[in-house]
Amino acid sequence: MDEDTAPEPGQTGLSDAIDRYSAAGLLARYARGRVSFLAQRQMLTLLGAAALWLVDGPRTAAIAIALALLGEAVDCIYLRSLPDRLARGTPLSRALWISTGTATFQAITISLCVGLSWYGRAGAISPLFSIAFLAGAAINAGIVLPYNRPAALARLMVYALTALAFYSSGAVREPENLDSLPLNIAGMLILAYMVASFIDFVVKGFARQRRNILALAEQGRVIAEAHAKLQQRERETQRLATAVRHANDSVVICGPDGRITWVNEAFTRITGYSETEALGRLPGELLNDPQTDQEMIAAIADAVARGVPFRGEILNRTKSGELKWIETNQVPVSGTGCEGKPDLFVAIERDVTAAKRQEQVLAEAKKAAEEGARAKAEFLATMSHEIRTPMNAVIGMADLLCDSSLNDDQRVYADTIRASSQALLNIINDVLDLSKLDAGKMLIESAPLDLRHCLDSVVQLMLPLTRAKGLDLRTDICGDLPEWLQGDEGRIRQVLVNLLGNAVKFTQAGAVTLQAQVEEMPQGVNVRLSVTDTGIGIDEDKLDAIFESFSQADTATTRRFGGTGLGLTISRQLVEAMGGQITAASDPGVGSCFTVTLPMTRATAPDASEPAPQGGTDDGFDGLRVLVAE
Repeated sequence: MDEDTAPEPGQTGLSDAIDRYSAAGLLARYARGRVSFLAQRQMLTLLGAAALWLVDGPRTAAIAIALALLGEAVDCIYLRSLPDRLARGTPLSRALWISTGTATFQAITISLCVGLSWYGRAGAISPLFSIAFLAGAAINAGIVLPYNRPAALARLMVYALTALAFYSSGAVREPENLDSLPLNIAGMLILAYMVASFIDFVVKGFARQRRNILALAEQGRVIAEAHAKLQQRERETQRLATAVRHANDSVVICGPDGRITWVNEAFTRITGYSETEALGRLPGELLNDPQTDQEMIAAIADAVARGVPFRGEILNRTKSGELKWIETNQVPVSGTGCEGKPDLFVAIERDVTAAKRQEQVLAEAKKAAEEGARAKAEFLATMSHEIRTPMNAVIGMADLLCDSSLNDDQRVYADTIRASSQALLNIINDVLDLSKLDAGKMLIESAPLDLRHCLDSVVQLMLPLTRAKGLDLRTDICGDLPEWLQGDEGRIRQVLVNLLGNAVKFTQAGAVTLQAQVEEMPQGVNVRLSVTDTGIGIDEDKLDAIFESFSQADTATTRRFGGTGLGLTISRQLVEAMGGQITAASDPGVGSCFTVTLPMTRATAPDASEPAPQGGTDDGFDGLRVLVAE
């Protein structure tokens, strides 16, 4: 039996006491007692039989012995097996009824024995002999009254009826003795009273004994439980003391005045001060250094004065003069302290010097990284501007060269220069936008815009590309799209051009669809712009990667379709800068769908005196050539 399942000390004694004084326990004890004292009871039988032998002869004595043994045999044979029957589950009521029956039979046989003496010469010579024998049997029956009340009462009833029968038959048989009947009845009542008093004394004594034993057992259980709890507390205290003494962190116990009363081995290892050197000293006297933060010292002193917990980091000086950063966690412990003041303070302190150094290294590294990122962003922005200026000149000159009189070979060379310059300019623009977004210097404007006009202009811009590839460019703009909204038309146009450009790039056949929907919100509207294509699609495990810088679905895509992989990164950052989000869904081989959701507010039309944006191509400018230079 292990420690967890073993009964608490004292529980076994109380359980045994309760079992012994339960109805089943008393009945079992009754059965064992009747069987155990069988021989002693037969001494009374043999004494009576001897008297009958001398007075009435051997025949009467033999009959008396036979009757007594018959009754005892019937009673004890059943009682001998009764404890085992109860243990095997025999109902208590059934055992009581049967034991009462055997007791009644045994009492009748004793009464018959007494009757042999009463009605024989012995009774004629001395009625006292029969009455004394009957009284002894009654006393014997009354002794077991607390153990088996029905059996004892049955015996007493038989004996009382027997005595009544004796005196009644005597009065009938010898009418001349009627004068003595009152005296005989009085004597019988006195004898009955004495027997009853003795039985009452036995019963009350048994009840006192039962109460005392149960009380002692309960007291023993309480003492045993208290002892077990005390032992458990002692074991826990020993384990706690061992753990604290050998802990890696320093543990300091201070009295209510803040002076050290106990330290563990880690305190000596960290500070260099032994327990003897530390006892009775204030921690600050031992450990504070001129470089220690005075505000922290004051905060600790205030926590001690107010009896409240404290946690913080403080610079300490060890016995050898080494400076260490200590993380201290100070907790007040209240017990019997007067006026609610703590009895002691427990401080758990940890050496965090290495962590502080690492924190400083990380802070310096972070600062260096931020400086590097800032320098990189500034470099990219500067270089992008510096490169874009001559690149615009190259493109402009290439355009002029293409418009001049060239032979076929020269025209191919000029077109190649123009196309390559335009592609390089797009890359430079993307890098410039990305550097601005990374540096947080991308400005998002908020002005009234005609979203429907913006969408139409983007579609007009993409039409030449779709026609060149034989693709359909479809639009699906909901009819309840507000006429004027507040937002940054240029950035919305840039995002849509990126998404539509990608859709056209990665679609070889089919269609590209631009869809616009609006959802009313309490603070405005949510505009949902979707670009759907029937292109190559994207694997599900690569959908998140396509929004990362310089990333495409795979290297084969880069080789086949080209591009830097910055378009979607810039689009996502622009959408998030405008407070929206962009998501992608795709089915490889079927197509992709990119959805931009932008929270916007309604706006009023701009002043009529201001030039309104115009969509499409103004026929008034047909045939004109415009040179734009930065």
